Amino acid sequence: MMDSQATVEERLDHGLAHLNITIDSEQRRRLLALVGLLHKWNRAYNLTAIRSAEEMVSRHLLDSAAVLPHINGRTLLDVGAGPGFPGLVLAILKPELAVTLLDSNGKKVRFQRQAAMELGLENVTPVQTRIEAFEECYDQVISRAFASLGDFTSLTRERVVAGGQWLAMKGPAVDEELAELPVEIIPVARHHLEVPYEVGTRLLVVLERRTQAPAP
Repeated sequence: MMDSQATVEERLDHGLAHLNITIDSEQRRRLLALVGLLHKWNRAYNLTAIRSAEEMVSRHLLDSAAVLPHINGRTLLDVGAGPGFPGLVLAILKPELAVTLLDSNGKKVRFQRQAAMELGLENVTPVQTRIEAFEECYDQVISRAFASLGDFTSLTRERVVAGGQWLAMKGPAVDEELAELPVEIIPVARHHLEVPYEVGTRLLVVLERRTQAPAP
């Protein structure tokens, strides 16, 4: 168990260093505690297909942390957050950010609430509901595995403030989804995410409302 814990800590430290993310001792404690809590709950409630704590660091923590440079608002909605990723990690790394975690799955939202309570994350608000029944608005809305870009933007169209952004974490095959976006929503950036210990390409697609009508 000690070797496993040492591996978890080493993977987290090296991964964050690779991402050029500097954290303090309290943030490190919270991230490690989050992995431990997820690993413990997962044995009973099957929250994620990832079984090992070491893999949880790369597939959940570092994958979530990789988008940190692109979080620039004061409020963030994580749609289809599951057990709380990327929202919980971003809330730990950016304490001034107000994060709402939205999911309709009861056991996953219970984990979100337990994690926020145990880790003392006062900037996290877990909500159990469907996006269609939700009415708050945010500077940025993010999703990791929620839906296609077209469905993501149409379902959350009224949840993004004027001048706000959608952030979609995607695999490499995203061009077809981009082609099916509504005409009023345009991609403004596509960032390649190099997630430590992960093989394959990860993308962050940034979308905004079009400010003027397209040319005929």
